[in-house]
Amino acid sequence: MKKKMKFLVCILLMSFASITGQTIKGTVTDESGAPLPFVNVLEKDTANGVSTNEEGHFELKVKRIPVTLVFSSVGFVTLEKTVYSVAEFTVVLKEGNVLDEVVLTGNRSKPRTILDSPVPIDNIDVAELQNSGKPTFDRMLVFKVPSFNAQNQAISDATAHYDPADLRGLGPSRTLVLINGKRKNQSAQVYLNRTPGKGEVGVDLKSIPTAAIERVEVLRDGASAQYGSDAIAGVLNIILKKNVEFSTFSTKAGITSEKDGFNFSADFNTAFDFGEGGFINLTLGYYNQEITNRAGSPGVSDLPDNPLPNWVEWAQENPRLGMKVGQPEMEKMDLFVNIEHPLGEKSTLYSFHGFTKREGKSFAYYRAPYWRQSDVGDTGFLTRPEDFKGYQPTFEAEITDHINAAGIKLLLTEGWNADASITYGSNDVFYTVNNSVNRDYLVDHTVYDTNTGDVIIGGTSPRTFKPGGYRLTNVIGNFDVSGLISEELSTAIGVEYKEEGFRAFEGDPLSYYKGGSDSFAGIKPDEAGKWSRNNFAGYAQLDYDINKDFLFGAAARYEDFSDAGDNFSWKVSGRYKLGEKGAIRASYSTGFRAPTLHQSHITLSQYIIIAGSSEPLLQGTLANDNPAVQALGVPQLTHEISKNLSAGATYKFNKDFSASLDIYQIKVDDRILFSSQIGSDSDNTTTNPVEQILEDNNVVAVQFFINAGDTKTTGGDLVLNYRNIEIGSGKLSASLAANYNKTTIDAINTPKVLADNGYNIFDRQEQGLITNSRPKSKIILGLNYDIEKWNISLNNTRFGEVTVTAPQSGGIDQELEAKITTDLGLVYNLTDKVSINANVNNIFDVYPDPTDPATNTAQAGGRFIYSSEVQQLGQLGTNFSIGLNYQF
Repeated sequence: MKKKMKFLVCILLMSFASITGQTIKGTVTDESGAPLPFVNVLEKDTANGVSTNEEGHFELKVKRIPVTLVFSSVGFVTLEKTVYSVAEFTVVLKEGNVLDEVVLTGNRSKPRTILDSPVPIDNIDVAELQNSGKPTFDRMLVFKVPSFNAQNQAISDATAHYDPADLRGLGPSRTLVLINGKRKNQSAQVYLNRTPGKGEVGVDLKSIPTAAIERVEVLRDGASAQYGSDAIAGVLNIILKKNVEFSTFSTKAGITSEKDGFNFSADFNTAFDFGEGGFINLTLGYYNQEITNRAGSPGVSDLPDNPLPNWVEWAQENPRLGMKVGQPEMEKMDLFVNIEHPLGEKSTLYSFHGFTKREGKSFAYYRAPYWRQSDVGDTGFLTRPEDFKGYQPTFEAEITDHINAAGIKLLLTEGWNADASITYGSNDVFYTVNNSVNRDYLVDHTVYDTNTGDVIIGGTSPRTFKPGGYRLTNVIGNFDVSGLISEELSTAIGVEYKEEGFRAFEGDPLSYYKGGSDSFAGIKPDEAGKWSRNNFAGYAQLDYDINKDFLFGAAARYEDFSDAGDNFSWKVSGRYKLGEKGAIRASYSTGFRAPTLHQSHITLSQYIIIAGSSEPLLQGTLANDNPAVQALGVPQLTHEISKNLSAGATYKFNKDFSASLDIYQIKVDDRILFSSQIGSDSDNTTTNPVEQILEDNNVVAVQFFINAGDTKTTGGDLVLNYRNIEIGSGKLSASLAANYNKTTIDAINTPKVLADNGYNIFDRQEQGLITNSRPKSKIILGLNYDIEKWNISLNNTRFGEVTVTAPQSGGIDQELEAKITTDLGLVYNLTDKVSINANVNNIFDVYPDPTDPATNTAQAGGRFIYSSEVQQLGQLGTNFSIGLNYQF
């Protein structure tokens, strides 16, 4: 009888727990008993989960007990445990391989491991990124993700302060970036100079401090049907740190072997309790870098015939001709906060907030005295005419970036969850041009002798200009519901509403007076303005586990933009397990990218280098809705459309050795292109319609955005991981990650008016930026050795070939050979809480091949040694850094 009573009491207690909900507490350790931080703890078949803190502890609210929990972490075998009471317990994870990591991106309704996912996903712990020794988040990704590319662009106005980044060579606009699953706003800057990603807009990855990041999930597949516009190449989902146990202070300093580019960083991350069961994670960051200079030294060879004495003297004293080609100065400050707090037993309030401000200074072309003698030097404004040495404008940017999100997660019923949120994001950039001159204003205020042309009264001009700036904002509301229809069938549905705004701010009047400030003309009153749009979206996703091996998934999304029309995208995917060790997978999807507000409305004029001219000339960009552009037959911008096909396999040979291989093909139709510079033709006897537009706008060339390109990208990704190789008293881990990628242009659709007048709207040099400016392959071999208090890493990264494309007017194409850069990293743990680290990156001082002058590209008379238009590994050379990490 007593046994029956005890049994009934247990049943009653379990029933009571299932009704009221309970908090489960526990600790996760490795096989040696050391606590494991940042382990994912998920309620099986739901999105309800937490991460362990730095002492391996966790607390998870569940609706009922018993419950099955799934424990996963990078490098450990995933473990399932059924919990029958609220008593605290310890879980021990065995070392394993990355195919067992649980990921959330792309799987709203039912989190899956990398092995179970029907599409390729990387789960990268922040420690792996930091071990690279690179100073910023975007640079860390370059040396960890083979298909990710980003390099600094020297002498490219504001583009020099953003560094365009992309996946699979598809341009910055086609990678969606999320933070904690919420869409990150794009930057206010559109890349207009001749760099990779020209004419596109990306997310400002420099605005995300690494110290705030727990891990990054990289979905390498088209995901527009799940997440909307921009997800053609894939998705970066940045997961912020949560309730860490220790506060962490880190600092690092570095310099190049050329003794320039000094950089210093310091960051602090901590967490503290918030109310009953909540937390606040706080990150503060600071980063400062100085310029590097890798300019060529043409010296007197650049002088024109019959040079003046002051020109010769200047060129002899300054063989680099005053040029500064390299990374800009930058000072950056970050503040990130991640907050969660339970609301009763069934809901959680969450919010995160990020604020970044940075100031940077890059350099325009040095205005050589023989470029500016007549209109600046001879006025006597800067020096006596015979002493004139030219001047170098600086391009200075002040950039602020915000992201703020708040929402509530709700446990609706068993197996069903809801998430309601609102996100506000903004990015703005304001410019300052220093050490410059408005040449037209100077000449107009100079009095000349009408007979001799000599200066009688010298004029004047400001030296500092405020050319204006840009701001992009968005407000996004989301409501998502996910859950299990049955053990085999899971679903997610949701709606999204977004308001976007773009504003161009007028510059000061003298910055746009006539030709404007030299190097970057200000935004004119008729170029300034405010524009906005909205869009509504609804989606549904269904995953069907037909049996324990076969998974089938489908997703669909409808989206309607107030300015670009509507779109319907869909996706199907499947995965079939090969026993317990492997799987094959495939997916097919359609996708889209809406034109940005920048591309639809930006109008400006600026000085740029045009092939065949040794000095910058003025060109104009007209908005797509400008009547003059429409008169040329250029239609209103609309969506790009993509078709994504991928297939692959994953296999774990044993608990330490795993592999994955994926191939893909991505077709993009109606790709938005930023046209070539369209100027006067060679016929001087008649004026065609295009020439009339140039005359009406007082520019030498005009550019515009147009849906005109059809491209095809094919490639493959290979990932091999081998862990826990015992060597002596330590353990070695090895990884090989590789990407091959090729983009071809299938068609350029030219409006009839332009075609009839013989204009090429997207010439071979512009095409080369799409097809040849990023490495066609990248291979990363990583070795990591742990022994006692030491951690030693050696990484070799092979950047594949790129091609410098000669202009339409003539020249040869030059293929730049593949280059291998070798990085060495050392970490020494002084105590459990204090470690020092040192890195030597690019040990062998490898640079790209020098550009052949026969390419006839914009090398500006030898001022550039390396191409300013295509990128491989950058132009830093060897660089050193040393740092300290302290937990308390």
